[in-house]
Amino acid sequence: MKVLTTVAEVKSFVRAVKKAGKTIGLVPTMGALHEGHLTLMRHAKKNADVVIASVFVNPTQFGPNEDFDAYPREFSRDCEKLDSVGVDAVFHPSAEEMYPKGYTAYVTVDGDITNKLCGAKRPGHFRGVATVVTKLFNITEADKAFFGQKDAQQVVVIKRFVRDLNMNVEVNMVPIVRAEDGLALSSRNKYLSDKEKKAALVLSQSLKEAQKAFKSGKKSVTELKALITEKIQAEPLAQIDYIDIYTFPDLEECEMIVKEALVALAVKFGTTRLIDNTILGGE
Repeated sequence: MKVLTTVAEVKSFVRAVKKAGKTIGLVPTMGALHEGHLTLMRHAKKNADVVIASVFVNPTQFGPNEDFDAYPREFSRDCEKLDSVGVDAVFHPSAEEMYPKGYTAYVTVDGDITNKLCGAKRPGHFRGVATVVTKLFNITEADKAFFGQKDAQQVVVIKRFVRDLNMNVEVNMVPIVRAEDGLALSSRNKYLSDKEKKAALVLSQSLKEAQKAFKSGKKSVTELKALITEKIQAEPLAQIDYIDIYTFPDLEECEMIVKEALVALAVKFGTTRLIDNTILGGE
């Protein structure tokens, strides 16, 4: 596996791949890789000739009181994992490489898809995401890119600017990967104490209850939100940030679930904020 640290190195690698007539699959990550990330890599391997992963903790998507400095960085271990699933190259730039002195260009996605859920709670977050992902698409000339459903709003935002800006990349969403106990895999899970980790199981449990209620005929958004809220509030260590249900993928408000809907949660356990979701309907 090639380790590339500069834009010039990636572009040289990409030129050779394209000259050989091969397709490129991209998996952007911030590192601290787990099985969820590796599942994305495997999907990329199946759907593209050459896979490039990026490992870059992007400063522009963190707010002033968020965990940028504390975010786990374990690049050597990440490389071992990437190598184990057959990734062809990893792009691991410095912040200065991605945002050199005098950098002023940013991608902003306005409107209803960014002013709710994590977008409402983390001002500027999706500006940072849209900017870095656009840069990665341009640098790698990816034919296909792969993102996890756990960040469903992020996927919606990325698909929107890819469409609006006429980019030549196909964006794929891969289902959430969970531990055996149901906890959605996340790099932030390692911040949790044992008690908090056990308490965090209430997220997947509440989503399961919502799925069960939906399948039994409950389509009211108000009723489903109340069911989830009651379940999570019963856990003393849980501090609800938001519980919302919107149509998917348009993220529009609705009173009843008619087609597909995203049930999205953000809950804090101690100082650690976790997100989770499920998509109801559309079967």
